Amino acid sequence: MKKVIALMASPNKGKNTDTLVDKFLEGISDSGEKVEIKKYVIRDMNIGFCIGCNYCEKTGNCFQDDDMNELYEAFDSSDGIILGSPIYFGGITTYGKLMIDRCQIYWSSKYVLGESSIDRGKKRFGAFISTVGAPEKYSNFTGSQQVASVFFKSINTEQNQAIYVANTDEQKTWENAELLEDVYQKGKAFFEGF
Repeated sequence: MKKVIALMASPNKGKNTDTLVDKFLEGISDSGEKVEIKKYVIRDMNIGFCIGCNYCEKTGNCFQDDDMNELYEAFDSSDGIILGSPIYFGGITTYGKLMIDRCQIYWSSKYVLGESSIDRGKKRFGAFISTVGAPEKYSNFTGSQQVASVFFKSINTEQNQAIYVANTDEQKTWENAELLEDVYQKGKAFFEGF
């Protein structure tokens, strides 16, 4: 059985980004793969800020004892990791960035200590799903694409899907049947080539 986790970084429950992540997960569930899916709603979790203390450079772990410990375990055991975040001022939301910054332990363990805190031999696929209210012409996804790419690399995950949907102020994702079907089909294909 494959394990999939969804990291819900939107502050708005059930809105544009959450709708797309849920549809993508529905596709994964209907793909014929045996999967166990767990959603983490980051806004509801107790995760402290990375304070740049470099504790992880000495130990490979973070000194903070909070809900991030559950995510560290989930990253290591997962086969699929879905990150969903709307764009706020050209980037991933504060909730998403809060979690991603705490992944500094992986960089420190790999490149400072020389011993990875995450299983580097395990194959993982990742998907980044993002929405923005502004029209597409503004290139609002550029900053978030870079952050998502570094996040997936840090947790030894191959990002094989990216879904970017602009202009959600005008067209809500849940009102766009064609978009929902496309996202569903991408979810069904998520583990192809695994």
